[in-house]
Amino acid sequence: MLTLGVFDSSPLVLPFGNDLLMLALSARYHNRMPYYAVMAALGSLIGSAVTVWVSRKGGTKLKEVAAGDRLSNVQKHMQKHAGWTLVAASLLPPPFPFTAVVAAAAAFKYPRQKLFGFVGAGRFARFLIEGALAIHYGRWIILQARSTTLEYTMIALIVISVAASAFSIYHWSAKAKRTSQHAMS
Repeated sequence: MLTLGVFDSSPLVLPFGNDLLMLALSARYHNRMPYYAVMAALGSLIGSAVTVWVSRKGGTKLKEVAAGDRLSNVQKHMQKHAGWTLVAASLLPPPFPFTAVVAAAAAFKYPRQKLFGFVGAGRFARFLIEGALAIHYGRWIILQARSTTLEYTMIALIVISVAASAFSIYHWSAKAKRTSQHAMS
């Protein structure tokens, strides 16, 4: 749960991985559900820390490139409403762009303590809700998990995740290379 939580909330792509594992484990081992929720939320916070670190670096570049009234207004709006936006993003399931919301808050220098507080509370609540639903609908979930359709869907999601993550890493490294070459000239 911890490892998948890190990947789920980082700039790498791993759709539904943490959610499906949370559902499967909670459906099978009811008494461990709070532990799974804590580990998933903690992993999500660690992954968000990576996103925050990358985005704060990029936010500085964004201000240099796109300075002006519009950017200033977006930044003011983010400072006022980022907390509720972060909680909502933390609670909503994929395909809601959780990582993009965290990245935007970080790029505009939303205070780290508040950011991690809202994300941690929202993610923990989300995983508790998922775990409770898994306990309630556990037998049905376990039956669905054994279907060949789900098996093929999971294989497809893994292939998509690996390809999208490889593309993200390639894109970051190419962008970093261009930035360093531009800075040298």
